[in-house]
Amino acid sequence: MTFIISKKKPFFPISENLRTYLSGYGRHSEFSLNYNDLLRYTDTFPLEDRYGKDTLWETVIYPQYAVQELHSALSFIYAILKMDGDKTLSKHLYIDRIDYCRFANSKPFRIRVVNQFNDNYDYFYVKQADASRVYGLELEHILSPNRINYLVYKDTLIEEHIAGIPGDTFIETYLTRKDVNKVRIAKEFVKFNERCFVKLLGDMRSYNYVIDITPDFEDEQYRVRAIDFDQQSYEGRHKMYLAQFFKENNVVVELVQNLINPETLAQYQLEERTLMSRRVRQAHQRMHHLMSSMRKDTLSKPEKVTRLKQEMKDYHNEERFLQCKTMGDIVYLNMQLLLVENLKVD
Repeated sequence: MTFIISKKKPFFPISENLRTYLSGYGRHSEFSLNYNDLLRYTDTFPLEDRYGKDTLWETVIYPQYAVQELHSALSFIYAILKMDGDKTLSKHLYIDRIDYCRFANSKPFRIRVVNQFNDNYDYFYVKQADASRVYGLELEHILSPNRINYLVYKDTLIEEHIAGIPGDTFIETYLTRKDVNKVRIAKEFVKFNERCFVKLLGDMRSYNYVIDITPDFEDEQYRVRAIDFDQQSYEGRHKMYLAQFFKENNVVVELVQNLINPETLAQYQLEERTLMSRRVRQAHQRMHHLMSSMRKDTLSKPEKVTRLKQEMKDYHNEERFLQCKTMGDIVYLNMQLLLVENLKVD
């Protein structure tokens, strides 16, 4: 089956309800730079990786007179993101490079920050603020085992870099290694697939997630983490929200089919839903505020909402989906059903 992902997904503005939520939970900040300021570059050149392969990112060049002011504003944003705005311990940091990806839907800028004492570096991203993406980030923060660090000001979104091995690179190079625990990888993909469907986070092809590897005392542990939230509850096909149906993930899907029997598969799915249910209970008030805003917002086209609620009705055999008016309503009801009715936020 071939899926057609909406390449030109429209940007949905941050509503007043969502801005109130963001302010209440420390996601709002003020800074002088906005996304459009970074578009004023004068030239670019392709950025290659250490092996000379095109990364699809371009390093951008700005007029000399604008560089100091731009770098100062970006350094301040990094200080807000990482140190709550305290610049006293960030004077030794400098902006080494600004990259731009014109092929991604959000057309992000990636900022490379370097510590001049030891040459250690970090990244953060500057993007156009899109409501569906922000909801995706918040749902990931609340429902997954991963914490997400980001800020919004007006129409600009600042995101912390999520470290890990890109899924496509991991599949191509790591899965062939003899010391890789393929059973654990298969297990984590099942749990990742479950999280994405509960939240209705779409387009989880292999280059839209990373693998985080943690050495254990006897082996290695793996965690699959989404890094792209542009397709949060936007598409109208329910299989768009199941990573197992993308051809880019076929190698890992085959691992699951070969190494995990149906009983164990059901166990892993229930384990993940149970953990998500517990996180909902722990963040009950926050989830209530988030869903109250999301259910009022427009996050997709009417025809996609109509199609998805029909498909979800068929998938769950649940007539209540036909009463949904927004993508937020569909996400809310889906979480109620998959989290074993533990999501009580009304």
